[in-house]
Order: sequence, then structure tokens, then C-alpha cells
Amino acid sequence: MDYGGMADFLARGRAALARGPVALILDEDGVELPSTLQHALKTGFRSVVLFTAPDQPPLPDDLAPLVHRVRHDVHAEDALRTAVNPIIAAAPPGTWFYAGYNAEYLFHPFCETRNLREMLAFHTEERRDAMLAYVVDLYAPDLAAAPDAVSLAQAHMDRSGYYALGRPDPANHNHPRDRQLDFFGGLRWRFEEHVPPHKRKIDRIALFRSKPGLKLRPDFTFTDEEYNTYACPWHHNLTAAVCSFRTAKALRRNPGSREAIGTFLWHGSVRFDWHSQQLMDLGLMEPGQWF
Repeated sequence: MDYGGMADFLARGRAALARGPVALILDEDGVELPSTLQHALKTGFRSVVLFTAPDQPPLPDDLAPLVHRVRHDVHAEDALRTAVNPIIAAAPPGTWFYAGYNAEYLFHPFCETRNLREMLAFHTEERRDAMLAYVVDLYAPDLAAAPDAVSLAQAHMDRSGYYALGRPDPANHNHPRDRQLDFFGGLRWRFEEHVPPHKRKIDRIALFRSKPGLKLRPDFTFTDEEYNTYACPWHHNLTAAVCSFRTAKALRRNPGSREAIGTFLWHGSVRFDWHSQQLMDLGLMEPGQWF
């Protein structure tokens, strides 16, 4: 179903938010949009809400009835945040959400045999209201064959080069925030001279539950600091991964970086298997206590 904007969606389509998990996807450029939506539906989301520019063409016939399409200024500053926060405010408290972009694919531990709803039920039982995800950069190995750096069939990723730093606490300069880290790696680390400092982190609170007053901030953290933690105080928790072509696309779209980067391949590149076990083996996703 199509909606003229956020107000129209909240007036006519609010029922889509009644029962999660709900995927909120911002379509920036149409690249791999059908595969993004198909992946979200296969993952186990009960509803998929797509925010797209008014001039984008209609969805394919097999997807159009399954997706709530909301017109939105997708090129505005913080476009995802301005779409997500009104949804949080309108949703029933406790609804699970995912927020991401086109050409991004959410993976969770054992997703080949267990769907997202099973995992979130377990995570909720552990008294967790949010889940940390690492954004794992994907890229095509041959930029002549794939000028936009997007190739699902030949997707590669970095198997090394990831690290974390303690997240500073403005209220206590002597100690970092409790159970919060800033994570770095992938293309944003290797080509950091082309990436603004405030966009170099690869951590994202990609899965979260709605609650009154909760807001997403521009850096993909939330106004409730417990949402931004990687684990509870008593043991390790699940984490997820967002496998994303978004950074590769941006580096190819920007004239300066496009001319400077001949290939994204390096000695740490490995072919992406599109399987959760690979991500867990590389330490890019944690099963926690969920075996």
C-alpha cells in the first residue's frame, strides 16, 4: 500500500505497527531494493515499511502488496532518523523494530534455521530492549564490472581490521561509558581519509523496542543509554550484523574517492558466503547464550 507521507501513513497504516517485528527501510537510491525487501520478509519481519522518494518507480508486483510504501524526503539530512522517530512515538510500547537502508541485509545468529521472531523472543526474555549490530561493509571485487561496487553474486568483505575503543562519557571524563564501545573497521577504516570522522563508526543499534519518549540520535544510538550497551551486566548477549553495500556505494559515488580508489580488495578481503556462521567465525556476530 502506498502513502503520501508520514501523516498519511500514521492515519491509515498504523495497524502495520501493531505487532512486531517491523522493518523500517529507507530507500536512498533504488540499488538492490527488491533484494533488500525480499531479505527482510524472509528474515521474519511481520511488517515492512519502506520510505522512498516520491519519484521512485512502483515496486515489483510480487512485493507491492507486502510492503507499506511511505513517501519521504530520503535525501534530507538525517533522513532515516526523521522517519524512525515518529514511528517510535506512534507504535505500541514494546514493539521490536529494525532500521536500515536499501542494499543492506540483516543477519542474526543461526538465521538459516531460526527466524528473527524466535531470536527476539529469547532476547526479550533476557530483559534486553535493544541489540547491537556491526555494519559489515560489502563490496564488489571488480569495479570495472560493477561500477557502483554492488554485486550480490561476487560480494566480498573484510575478515580483519576491526577494533573497538571505549566510548567517552561526557559526565565522567575519567571513565568511558559502561558497556558501550565505539567500533571501527571495514572500508570506513581503510579509506578513512574519504570519510568524515563522525561517520567512521560501524556500530549501530539496529534492533530496538519502542517506548515512550525514546528517540534515535544521528549517530545510530538512542536517548536511553541502556539501549546503547553491547551486553547486560551479568553475561554476554546476542549481537547481529548489517551486511551493507552503503559505504562502498558512497565511496564510488563521491568524485574524489572514486578517482583515488582503484579497488576495494586487499590482503584481508574474503568472499562473503551469505551465511551467519561466517560472521560468527570472524567475531562479527555473537550468539550469546542462544545455542
